[in-house]
Amino acid sequence: MPATTLAQRVVARMYDNDPFSIWLGIERVAIDTGRCALRMTVRPEMLNGFAIAHGGITYSLADSCLAFAANSHGIQCVSVETSISHTKAVKEGDVLTATSEEMSLTRSIGIYHITVINQRAETVALFKGTVYRTGKAWFPEEQSNS
Repeated sequence: MPATTLAQRVVARMYDNDPFSIWLGIERVAIDTGRCALRMTVRPEMLNGFAIAHGGITYSLADSCLAFAANSHGIQCVSVETSISHTKAVKEGDVLTATSEEMSLTRSIGIYHITVINQRAETVALFKGTVYRTGKAWFPEEQSNS
């Protein structure tokens, strides 16, 4: 199976079984092997007491981007370490886009940088994630025959 098709199928399976990403209203903008771009709009119920988006909103968007990018190789991955820097306040109605960059990939570890921007192309958060690659295939019945 072509790598891009595998990546898209993996992410589709993950997303369809991810009620939190669905609740966030995440749209899949681009999915490719080791890469992901996601978009969402900040809603009123995502705001904190300062009338800005709760930090967990940008974190969650970036975390989903990490998960989809890392798993897109067809091997099940789980995060082992993540961090985020919030660089600009996010407000109701802002349209956020998270884009991943695969920095390092070995048999057992992947490292990704995720940049989150708003609709004005301003960076609002920088996220780094490290994943453990379990070695377990997402579609073992198909991948073992290739």
